[in-house]
Amino acid sequence: MSALIVAVDGPAGSGKSSVSKAAARQLNFEHLDTGAAYRAVTWHVLGLGIDPEDSLAVIGALKSFDYAIGTDPDNYFVRVGHSEVTDAIRQARVNSAVSFVARVPEIRTHVNAIFRRILESSSAAGIIAEGRDITTVVAPDARVRILLTASEQARASRRAAELPQHSGDQTATALLARDAADAKVSDFMVAAEGVHTVDSTDLSYAQTIDAVVALIREGQK
Repeated sequence: MSALIVAVDGPAGSGKSSVSKAAARQLNFEHLDTGAAYRAVTWHVLGLGIDPEDSLAVIGALKSFDYAIGTDPDNYFVRVGHSEVTDAIRQARVNSAVSFVARVPEIRTHVNAIFRRILESSSAAGIIAEGRDITTVVAPDARVRILLTASEQARASRRAAELPQHSGDQTATALLARDAADAKVSDFMVAAEGVHTVDSTDLSYAQTIDAVVALIREGQK
C-alpha cells in the first residue's frame, strides 16, 4: 500500500519544518524537508564557482547535481554526491544566495521531480512533505494538504528566538525579504481550494502539532 502523503506549505517562520517533523515522529511517518534541496543546489552552484544570479550557468550545474536526503525524522542527512552537506547548506553564504537559485523555473521543475519520486517511493505508513509549492504543484493530490501560517509579528518573534545573535529588527527585515522573494515564484499566503489552514498565531508549539496531527488522523479515515 502506498504511503499517505501529507503536504504542508506556509510562509517563512511559520514553523512548518519543526512542526512537520514533530508530527511525523508522533505518527511514525517519514518527513521530507524540500527546502534542503534548493539549499543543496545552491551549495553545489557555489562550489563550482558559479554566480548564483547567472541563471543559465545555474541550470547547467544540474548536470552534475547528485542529491540524497534522509526522510527518517531521527536520521536526517543531506548529501550532494559523496559530500555530507547537512550543516554546510545552512551556512550564511548559502542563505544569501538560495533565493536566486530557487527562483529559476528549471531548478524548481528539476527538484519538484525529485520530491515526487521520494514521495512515490516511500514505504512508510505516511510521509509529510513541507515547503514551497507542495500543496499546489508538487503534491496537489495529497490526501491531506495544510497551509501553516501565523501573523507577521508572531513569525518574526519565533524566528528571533531561534537567532538570538540578531536583533529583532534584523530578523523581521530578513523574514519580510524572504517572503517577498518567495512570493515571486509561489503563492503561499492563501490556501488553495481543499487546503486546510492552521493559523498558529495564538497557539503554542504543542498545540500547533496537535492541530496538524488531528487533520492528518482525519485524513487517514
